[in-house]
Amino acid sequence: MTLCLALVLSALAYGTVHYWALAVFELGAAALVVLWAVDAWRSRTLRVSRSLLQLPLVGLFLLGLFQLLPLGGGSGGAGDAISGTAAGSLSIDPYSTRLALVQVAALLVYFAAALAYIDSPKRLRLVVRVVTIFGFALAFFGLIQYFSSPNKIYWLKELPQSTPFGPFYNRHHFAGYMELTMALPLGLLFSGAIERDKRPLYIFAVAFMGIALVVTNSRGGLVAMAAEIVFLLMLAGFRRGDEEVAEGGRAKGRLKALVVRAGLAFVMVLALVGGALFFGGEAALSRLVGTVNSEDPTTGRAHFWNVTLNIIKDHPLVGTGLGSFGLAYTRYDTRNGLYRLEQAHNDYLQLASDAGAVGVALGLFFVVALFRTGLARRETEDLFRRGVATGALVGCFAVLVHSFFDFTLHTTSNALLFLVLAALATINGRVEEGGQQRRRRRRHRSVRQPGIPGVTESGALPPPVR
Repeated sequence: MTLCLALVLSALAYGTVHYWALAVFELGAAALVVLWAVDAWRSRTLRVSRSLLQLPLVGLFLLGLFQLLPLGGGSGGAGDAISGTAAGSLSIDPYSTRLALVQVAALLVYFAAALAYIDSPKRLRLVVRVVTIFGFALAFFGLIQYFSSPNKIYWLKELPQSTPFGPFYNRHHFAGYMELTMALPLGLLFSGAIERDKRPLYIFAVAFMGIALVVTNSRGGLVAMAAEIVFLLMLAGFRRGDEEVAEGGRAKGRLKALVVRAGLAFVMVLALVGGALFFGGEAALSRLVGTVNSEDPTTGRAHFWNVTLNIIKDHPLVGTGLGSFGLAYTRYDTRNGLYRLEQAHNDYLQLASDAGAVGVALGLFFVVALFRTGLARRETEDLFRRGVATGALVGCFAVLVHSFFDFTLHTTSNALLFLVLAALATINGRVEEGGQQRRRRRRHRSVRQPGIPGVTESGALPPPVR
């Protein structure tokens, strides 16, 4: 329940970008740790996951601690003055690095809890339904607010210097959130995991979320949605050990299924574009076409990226410090402070700037492990599990594409949902129908020496035998 509430409330609280919202988010992580300890004490079983995806987050946290060491790499300027440190640290902004460390630790707690406690088919279905229903409700709310009061959030808070959408200050972040939420029902539909009588509801929910994404006028969101559909088609047409057709006609059956799914995807794209045009989203399409012929189709991003590359050249190994990009950019900007920039509008460049080559290696390890494990989890006869793994991977892929143009993963709510989808894509067979029964049979057949604790399939440590 705490995890599901965090998914909902983190988005409703402006995407959790304010300090007060971050404080509530981190208190929720602390509550999870307390509940985790109580559960371990009552059941005498510590539930932990052995997923390798946790290691990059742990490594990023340790890197941030290392950046705070007084090794003479600090500037002795604004960052050190705020933090009150006499000796310079590797981070040029120790105060922001400390805040980033707390945020990384909170995200790690939620991620580890999702990996450990989404441990049954019932809980898997619950989380998937929460994400799907909330995504549809958020899209509905965003569209109503867009047509009634486009410059205000909750019809109260006006933002003259940004373009909000839904509860988010930045429309690109709302688009990124829709990319994640619509992926799960899409994966279930294309995997055939939804009953025939429920398919219209799921199609309607996906269409509404897609229309809301188009109406945001986010070019990065449109590119990511197109990549999402293409990647979905690739996954839907590829599965090792497919037994749906006979051996002789296997290739023909796969080709036919792929053609049918491609036709459905094409119809879905037409429906999304048509619905967006009907709801007034033609501005997004005209903006996408109009900027191609403009003098700067990147709308300033090319300059931001060039400055970021200069920062990376001067701090190649461990970066300037987690969360320090805003201060680093002002020192390297060649336009005399014309732009006050907090993010690089490219998550990959900012990761290299803040964390250096070490951070890039950690990020690359996470992405490779995510898709390698997620593709393996799709090889199951449980249609629902296969659909969830497919949709979760597709959503993560869409956001990773969007991260080339914006900084959606620097929004706490989007980062949390991304990690939850990564957990849904890689959780082992205990969430499959029949998986728990098979595990019980294996456990009964196994022999454990008295007094020596073992490790269960989920990574939990059982109590010692007295």
